[in-house]
Amino acid sequence: MTSKHARSAQPATGVAPAVYGQSDRPPRGDYSRAAADYTCAQDYAAYTEADHDTYRRLYERQSALLPGLASRHFIEALPRLGAKERIPRFDEVNERLYRATGWEIVGVPGLIPEVPFFSLLANRKFPVTDWIRTPGEFEYIVEPDIFHDLFGHVPLLFNPAIADYIQAYGQGGLRAAGLDACEMLSRLYWYTIEFGLVREDGGLRAYGAGILSSSGELAHCVQNPEPLRLPLTLERAMRTLYKIDSYQQTYFVIDSLQQLFDFTTQDFAPLYARLRNQPTVAAHTLEPADKPIAIC
Repeated sequence: MTSKHARSAQPATGVAPAVYGQSDRPPRGDYSRAAADYTCAQDYAAYTEADHDTYRRLYERQSALLPGLASRHFIEALPRLGAKERIPRFDEVNERLYRATGWEIVGVPGLIPEVPFFSLLANRKFPVTDWIRTPGEFEYIVEPDIFHDLFGHVPLLFNPAIADYIQAYGQGGLRAAGLDACEMLSRLYWYTIEFGLVREDGGLRAYGAGILSSSGELAHCVQNPEPLRLPLTLERAMRTLYKIDSYQQTYFVIDSLQQLFDFTTQDFAPLYARLRNQPTVAAHTLEPADKPIAIC
């Protein structure tokens, strides 16, 4: 999955690495470098010229695909990310980001467990994986790398509505952890911050980082008639399972970025209690009460 939600494995040294579900694949990233909160300094000198070239080529390819498919808010904010010919320095991004919305990005070695993830977000700190994919993974990578996190997530942190929503999500995540509701809340993150769509300019546009950093899914989510596209409701999104190894079969649509923050003003505890008595919904399932949105 492309968000930082994951379970912990037993560490040999340092903090516990995080892995996907029941995967036996060894965790990627050097967790021995991480502090107790899972953050680590960006070792900028460790990036090779090949690493910088991979970032440059990914940036060029993805930015060329954005017009007509990505949210105008993302397109307008992207230049504030800074360097596109090389991997940006986190401290340089933070100078601009903190002035804009009070957020900062912090390095992490890879996926981190839920509570540290929520704690960082609640304090307006966004975790960014500090390593980049290999040239052989140019087209597809399973876990989030620095390109996914920087290009996909960080530009919209310059937007006050998204910045406030993600902080509120982190605060809600800490409460959800005490209510054994993290799995339900993680589905909301997946279908908004990772794979969300918004109505704009007479059509649907992508604002989710998992879409914006994917060369194939960007067009698929907006133009392909096969996936379900549903108005976002908290209950439907929190019940809906998702795919981590293929394009999404269901996307949830909001009317504006501000709508996301407005959702967080309610107490989720009664919602969690209600959802415990309801079945989950498969990613491809159309429910009787659903009102699919047709693409233009």
